[in-house]
Amino acid sequence: QVQLVESGGGLVQAGGSLRLSCAASGRTFSSYAMGWFRQAPGKEREFVAAISWSGGSTYYADSVKGRFAISRDNAKNTVYLQMNSLKPEDTAVYYCAADIRSSYYLDTSDTSYLYWGQGTQVTVSS
Repeated sequence: QVQLVESGGGLVQAGGSLRLSCAASGRTFSSYAMGWFRQAPGKEREFVAAISWSGGSTYYADSVKGRFAISRDNAKNTVYLQMNSLKPEDTAVYYCAADIRSSYYLDTSDTSYLYWGQGTQVTVSS
């Protein structure tokens, strides 16, 4: 079992920055990959970024590449999503998720992630 709790969402103007955090508990955090997803109103949930167990490998959706950065601190059982140059189209509920079946492979499919946080709202105003 893994419990995930996101924080750090909020309202920001276009061009601004936010850092999301996701604190994990339960299963050994350093043994599995982590991902961030988002869901905008009326749209399907979409992949944002993923990171391997060590942080040595990362992968991003094209829509956020160069603007967002995923990282993790295994000593603190926390994964982060640094979001820069935010755009109104980044507005969504952001979820962190744990892929406990993988340490290295970074999956973009939400069906591979067995544990999810409750989500945190990010709103970018124009």
